[in-house]
Amino acid sequence: MNDDRETPEVFAERIPADFTMGVSTAAFQIEGAVREGGRGPSTWDTFMAQPGRILDHSTAEITDDHYHRYQEDVALLKGLGVDSYRFSLSWPRIQPGGKGHANREGIAFYDRLLDELLAAGIRPMVTLYHWDTPEELQRAGGWMARDTAKRLGDYATLAAEAFGDRVDKWVTINEPTTVTLNGYALGIHAPGSALLFDALPAAHHQLLGHGYAVQALRAAGVSGGIGMTNVHSPVVPARDRMADRFFANVFDTVHNRIFADPVLLGSYPKPPFGSGRLFRALSEVDQDDLATIHQPLDFYGLNYYMPTRIRAGSPTVGETPDGEAERMKDVPFSLVPFPEFAKTGFGWPVAPEYLAVTLGDMVERYGEALPPVYITEGGVSYPDARGAAGAFHDDRRIDYIAEHLAIVLDGAPGIDIRGYFVWSLLDNWEWAAGFTQRFGLVHVDFDSLVRTPKDSYRWLQSVLAAR
Repeated sequence: MNDDRETPEVFAERIPADFTMGVSTAAFQIEGAVREGGRGPSTWDTFMAQPGRILDHSTAEITDDHYHRYQEDVALLKGLGVDSYRFSLSWPRIQPGGKGHANREGIAFYDRLLDELLAAGIRPMVTLYHWDTPEELQRAGGWMARDTAKRLGDYATLAAEAFGDRVDKWVTINEPTTVTLNGYALGIHAPGSALLFDALPAAHHQLLGHGYAVQALRAAGVSGGIGMTNVHSPVVPARDRMADRFFANVFDTVHNRIFADPVLLGSYPKPPFGSGRLFRALSEVDQDDLATIHQPLDFYGLNYYMPTRIRAGSPTVGETPDGEAERMKDVPFSLVPFPEFAKTGFGWPVAPEYLAVTLGDMVERYGEALPPVYITEGGVSYPDARGAAGAFHDDRRIDYIAEHLAIVLDGAPGIDIRGYFVWSLLDNWEWAAGFTQRFGLVHVDFDSLVRTPKDSYRWLQSVLAAR
């Protein structure tokens, strides 16, 4: 435990009255009920059924069973005292197959959830797409196919018509970086493609889908603000050598710049000198596409977890922040650790000071083009153990949240940060890591499904009560 940590009452004094505090989840990670309520299959259903894809061989068929226990989970949110809850809609639950009319049972589930949240005084922030592409669209090419972008716009229309009067904030798409790099370039997330830089059309089509979704939401006259969310990682060279600096710039471009620049500036960044062939797919896009992507936004969602350190030279083991990837051995650079920092359960470096670097980079790169910002995810996985009295004493998670939130509250000149959302409310099914990583403020026993608030929940509850 950090003896220097401020008391909840003192920490609460740092939070402005109009600053939004919330928590986040994603549909596929918590809902379960994958064969109920008319839901169709998603690309993650297919991926998790393939041998060797999931670390502990588990599935998300039940996970937290939020589909049946949403009232219990909203009660936890109300007890926590958050202002807002960020959750995602399941695309295949609302529109099985990714085309055609809405599924009435799927709409009804989210109707119930939204009404429960509003009755509890909690503002909904809804993410349209959090990685669960309908399997039928994946068979037609997924995000490598331009048509999927159009389909996202049509789906946005269905969601807007059903929920547009009750959603406080809309996020069109979550972390297109992760979908592109893990799903299409390295093959460690669904759909499991390993195309390396040939995956860049998937990046462009997701951004185009974002643009179509913004247009659809505005055309439907939704009352809530509209934005998008991406994960940003500040990138540093491992050594003061030209090759390390070059590949650090390449990775910064492919991880951060190609996703934020078109949305905020209306153009793709110029590739680092000598790397143009790697980014050729983005140099040939239609200017009309860029105009569609570059829609005015009410906010920009920023997820932060860790910095990245790059060293020239192919790795002998293809390591990424999310596990081993065979295709990383074919890349002329490697991601190297930060031995000076403590590590999370995932092995990620705990480096709140790099969140400050990220915020500074956003100001430097986008300036007045940057709309108000919400930190839409920030959290940490640790192997929480139950104490003798049945409690979960997760002091490291408390320190993590407090240190990162303090960076945000201290702010950076030129950036308007409006809120912070902790990832996550519940322990859940953590994609390719299965049930091996726990991010929750609330412990979930995946056999009994019993929810037990951890010390981090109690700490944040005390902070929010003292505002």
